[in-house]
Amino acid sequence: MKWLFVSFWTVLISVFVGTANAMSCQELVLDLPQGVSAKADMHFPDAQVRYPYCLVQGALPKRLGVDGKRYQIKFELRLPRFWQGRLAYQFNGGNDGEVRPALGNMTGQITAQYAVNQGFAVISSNGGHNQDKGDSSNLVGSAMFGYDPQARRDFGYDVVRKLYPIARLMTERYYNTPIRYSYGIGASNGGRVAMVAATRFPNFFDGLLVGYPGINMPKAALQHAWDIQSLHAVNADLAKALTPRDLSLFVRGLLRQCDDLDGIRDHLIFASKACQRVFEPTSLVCKSEFDRNCLPVDKVAAIIRMFQGPHNSRNEALYSSWVYDAGMLSSNWRTWKIESTVDNWSRKPIIDVLGAASLATIFMTPPVKVASNPFSLEQFLLDFDFDKDAPKIFATSQRFPESAMSVMTPPDVMDPKLTVFRQHGGKMIIFHGNSDPVFSVRDTMRWYDYLNFNLAGKANQFVRFYRVPGMSHGEGGPTLDRFDMLMPLVNWVERRQRPNTIVAATHLPNPELPESMIGITRPLCPYPSYAVYQRGPYALASSFACGVDAYSY
Repeated sequence: MKWLFVSFWTVLISVFVGTANAMSCQELVLDLPQGVSAKADMHFPDAQVRYPYCLVQGALPKRLGVDGKRYQIKFELRLPRFWQGRLAYQFNGGNDGEVRPALGNMTGQITAQYAVNQGFAVISSNGGHNQDKGDSSNLVGSAMFGYDPQARRDFGYDVVRKLYPIARLMTERYYNTPIRYSYGIGASNGGRVAMVAATRFPNFFDGLLVGYPGINMPKAALQHAWDIQSLHAVNADLAKALTPRDLSLFVRGLLRQCDDLDGIRDHLIFASKACQRVFEPTSLVCKSEFDRNCLPVDKVAAIIRMFQGPHNSRNEALYSSWVYDAGMLSSNWRTWKIESTVDNWSRKPIIDVLGAASLATIFMTPPVKVASNPFSLEQFLLDFDFDKDAPKIFATSQRFPESAMSVMTPPDVMDPKLTVFRQHGGKMIIFHGNSDPVFSVRDTMRWYDYLNFNLAGKANQFVRFYRVPGMSHGEGGPTLDRFDMLMPLVNWVERRQRPNTIVAATHLPNPELPESMIGITRPLCPYPSYAVYQRGPYALASSFACGVDAYSY
């Protein structure tokens, strides 16, 4: 009887663990692809990873760039004990430059929902270059790789081509089992890489999870100069150009005109298309010097100009317009656009420092050298000429045979079809906050609308796009920022369960959340539909249904 009891638990544990490893963690790095160096060790569960895992930290051969600097693709691969036959490629945000922990985490998730905690092997990289963090005064350091054309290409897309086969090989060797499904996960710049991969490497991934992507990232960088010039026309001190009180007055006026268009007043503008049609920013302009709950005409004019997006002197749009939304009131929106809390930046906003460095060094050909201080970077944006300088994102040279737009965007970005990805059976879920201050949700809408037109209205058969009201560039603010879109993608890919509504919730602590929004849930509906209140408790997602209006932008 005792033997039977021990055998029962032995069998149960062996079933739970799955296929035995072909080799130990340390043995995995003894037989690497040519040129790859790595070390590997087993790790116990920690605050981010729930199960034991093998951590592989590796690199491809170093190379000398045309700028005289050494470049190297570095990566880490996490191989969890309880593997479910899946590989996730984690596309990172920002300008890369460091190997971020390979967790497969995405905005909206809790720790248990990270890919690595759901049995995925996960790979992450530095994007092909290292950011020198030793000198905190070097404000352009994260963008200096832009002087090397191969580093631009690696950052744009080529690291994925080089690392993906290595990740597959090492994963399958470790588990002695073929990978069943492969996924790509990324937000912001990582979302851009995911969308580039869908076109350049359409057979790599069965599913792609894309958050607030910079589809046209070099064009989006033009917005930085447009914003700074618009604000500077009001006040050279950007923090005074639009104060927190100014934005509060503006958003209150916006909510008065738009909040109930989806059937209920809850600080969330789901009927965003209708809102853009009816909202009149000029109604918030003070009628006299004695008015108080209003805004000066120059401040309203600056906001209107910013939201129209960059144009040249021929009034040709150079990027995209933007959506008026309540998330403008968030600290995230303000930190990107108006002012930060970073003393080393003289409290300049992110677009004024890191944004300026990226535009000058990564997205323009040839790169423009700008002094590494916040005032020189701001002056670069103030001097930016939208007739002469903006075309440089499309420019090439002998040293840079590919333009930034060619390297950083999907090859079919203006006419998307995703033919091979679709024929391969690939599925994609995209989400984007209506209040994103970095990449306009309207640009993502335009991309989806073009795709849907090219496919005669059938884009939703393999791509689902969700808009999140109140969400800026990531979590925080007056929004619903708790949701998991990874498992709906997995169920779509592996079980053919097409996602419809995805329930989103608010979370605490969030000091920017209105008291009436604490604990509420709402359905996120596939674009172009949106949540409309029907009946029942306003705090519950079940009281809403997806509706579609006829308004267009």
